[in-house]
Amino acid sequence: MDKLSLQERVQALETRLGVALPRKDLGLAALTHKSYFNEHRDSALQDNERLEFLGDAVVDLAISHRLMERFPNASEGELSKLRALIVNEEGLARIARALNLGELLLLGRGEEMTGGREKSSVLADAMEAVIGAVYLGAGMDSVMALVDRHFQEALEGVAEGRSGLDYKTKLQEDVQNRLKVSPRYRVVAEAGPDHEKTFEVEVSIGAELYARATGRSKKEAEQAAARATLDMLRKDDTSK
Repeated sequence: MDKLSLQERVQALETRLGVALPRKDLGLAALTHKSYFNEHRDSALQDNERLEFLGDAVVDLAISHRLMERFPNASEGELSKLRALIVNEEGLARIARALNLGELLLLGRGEEMTGGREKSSVLADAMEAVIGAVYLGAGMDSVMALVDRHFQEALEGVAEGRSGLDYKTKLQEDVQNRLKVSPRYRVVAEAGPDHEKTFEVEVSIGAELYARATGRSKKEAEQAAARATLDMLRKDDTSK
C-alpha cells in the first residue's frame, strides 16, 4: 500500500467505508498523521488532529442516537455506560483494523518505524478523524450509514450483554439471593422477515410473570426482559 497515490488512498477509504466522500481533501486529511505532516510542511496537506476533535463528538452523537433507539427505557447513566463500552480507544481501533485503515495512513518515518500502523491510539484517532471527514463532507445521514454498517457488531454486543452490562447475570444473582430460584425465559412471539426478525421474550420468576421485551435477537430480547425485571424488583424494594 506504500505505493498508492494520495487519490488512490482516498478511493480505497471510500470503498471500505461504503460511504462517498464528496470532499476528497477531507478524506486525505483524515489519513494524514501529524508525524507525516511535520515532515512535509511544504505540501498542501493538513494533519488529522482537527478532524479527530470533531469526529470524537460526532461518533458520540451517532452512537448515542442508536443506543436511545435500542434502549428506550434506559436511564442516562445506563446509556452513558453503554456508549463508553463502544466509543473508546480499543473499540475504535478494532473497527479501524477491520477496515485495514492502518495501511492507508500517511505516517512519518519515525512513526512508521515504531509500528504506528498497528498502534491502537493512532488507529482510534484516525477512525475519529474519518468520521469527522464524513460528517463535514457528506452530513450526518452518511455518518449514521457508516455507524450502521461498521458499528453494528459493537451495538449488538452491548445489547446482548457481551460487553460488560449483562442484565441476565445480574438478575440471576439477584433472584438466587432473594428466592433461591432461577428466572426462566420463553420466546412468546417472532415477527418480520429473516433479515429483520424481532423476538418477544417473557421472563418468569417462580409462578409469576414479570416482564416482556423485544429485541433483534433472542439474546437481545432476553437482556431487555432481564433489565425490565430488575427495574421492577428495585421499584418493589423502594415501595416497601
